[in-house]
Amino acid sequence: MSDANISGPAQAGRVLPGDGGTRMPSPMGPILMLGLFILTFLGACGPPSPKTTRRSPSPTDDKEVPKMELTSSAFANGQPIPKKYTGAGANVSPPLTWSDPPEGTRSLALICDDPDAPSAKNPRPEGPWVHWVIYNIPADVRSLPEGLPRQAKLEKPAGALQGRNDFSGNNIGYSGPMPPPGSGPHRYFFKIYALDTTLSLDPQSTTKAKLLEAIQGHILAEGQLMGTFER
Repeated sequence: MSDANISGPAQAGRVLPGDGGTRMPSPMGPILMLGLFILTFLGACGPPSPKTTRRSPSPTDDKEVPKMELTSSAFANGQPIPKKYTGAGANVSPPLTWSDPPEGTRSLALICDDPDAPSAKNPRPEGPWVHWVIYNIPADVRSLPEGLPRQAKLEKPAGALQGRNDFSGNNIGYSGPMPPPGSGPHRYFFKIYALDTTLSLDPQSTTKAKLLEAIQGHILAEGQLMGTFER
């Protein structure tokens, strides 16, 4: 095919008359390359995908659920937990109160854990240290009194069961904050869940992990209270 038959954008260059075949570069080549570059750049830098905002650790897997208010007469949210409710004091469970759960709630469950163990700068790989696991709290109950006994089955609230914490020895029920001395302030999260079911779990073997697994897909609402403590 002769040069005379080459036309349009596909032509790489043109022959100058009388130049013995010398080609002068066509301006179309660089223009096309620049255009392709711009299109590629704009495609790569398109609108950013929406960001997913994660809430505090929850078995709801980022699914938004109604919020409940969880409070204590012993300390305000984000404030220090009095020594009385820690391992450095009387080590009794704090009083807790919560707002009305949604319609359809059949039971409530509560967990307390410390994500800063053994320190905020060096959290343990297996996850937060568990201080309290309690479940099958009747749906019409709105509070827990101070100093629940460390036993699997409670008389008040009737039917409520307490699982295992992460301490050795007598690890049923509540065992309060006892962080390593000098490890700085630790955060203790009390989390309540309104459930559409009651749970058939043996309290002697019910850990936080087993409880969270059992309540997957049954959470109607949740609430959280955080207190701090350091030694």
